[in-house]
Amino acid sequence: MSFATPLWLLALAAIPLLIALTVARSRRRDRFAMRFPAAATLAAAAVAESAWKRWVPSALALVALVALLFGAARPQRTVRVALQEASLVLVTDHSGSMAATDVTPTRLVAAQGAAKTFVDELPDGVKVGVVAYSAAPDDVRPPSTDHDQAREAIARQRANGGTATGDALATALGLLRPNSRVRTPAAVVLLSDGATTVGSDPETVAQDAKRAGIPIYTVALGTEDATVPNPDPLGPPLPAIPDPETLRRVAEISGARAFSAQDSGRLGDIYKALGSQLGSKEETRDITVLPVVAALVLLLAAGGLALGRRA
Repeated sequence: MSFATPLWLLALAAIPLLIALTVARSRRRDRFAMRFPAAATLAAAAVAESAWKRWVPSALALVALVALLFGAARPQRTVRVALQEASLVLVTDHSGSMAATDVTPTRLVAAQGAAKTFVDELPDGVKVGVVAYSAAPDDVRPPSTDHDQAREAIARQRANGGTATGDALATALGLLRPNSRVRTPAAVVLLSDGATTVGSDPETVAQDAKRAGIPIYTVALGTEDATVPNPDPLGPPLPAIPDPETLRRVAEISGARAFSAQDSGRLGDIYKALGSQLGSKEETRDITVLPVVAALVLLLAAGGLALGRRA
């Protein structure tokens, strides 16, 4: 919780003084009452009167004053609300190293399941596109509110070929910024498991993304000791080493976050969190009405009790 005009809260320091004055006044009244000849009768009446009838109205009034001061400070709370307009592009690597089985059942199958979870987490109004790539971008779907087209592109991927991460990112930026007048929220989510082997430098593309105001969230998948079968049946298995350092730099350069996943469960959690985060935004809402209404209810209760005591 935050406050738009917090200086009003300084007045709360006066509450203990008001309590002390109320108690002192009550004691002075009691001492004055004992000077009358009918002191014994008055004392008996005071004992007969319930303590709560005497103090509760004042206590309620003080609590109401506290609530009014909170209202004057204009309390606010931050909530996440679904974006009605946003464009996201999933950039997914399906190069040959994605056939590695260090992530169950394979890196590619785990990535496809996590990407589907990501799309499922997005509100219906968010546009999502897909750039699938290996040695080049080979399945490009522009951002659309038809999320089924994204799911279809994800499901069609097969592990083969090299890794052209820079070219794939450049394609994604082109989908999100077809002209300079488009200013809706936009982001890229990249999942890859290996170093770029062909095409442009992904860090150079990240600089372009930064200038365009498009963050690139990266997810590095796999473990260092993974291998894939050699195309030569007589050759040894080929290493399939992930490259989290490059992906981390891409994310940092563009102003986003980098993640790393070594198992399908962790990957699913990352994509679920990203889907929730990128499909919503933080919004500050004024909740002044709550303490004001509470103060009015407390004042009415205090007044009712005070009248009942006098009746």
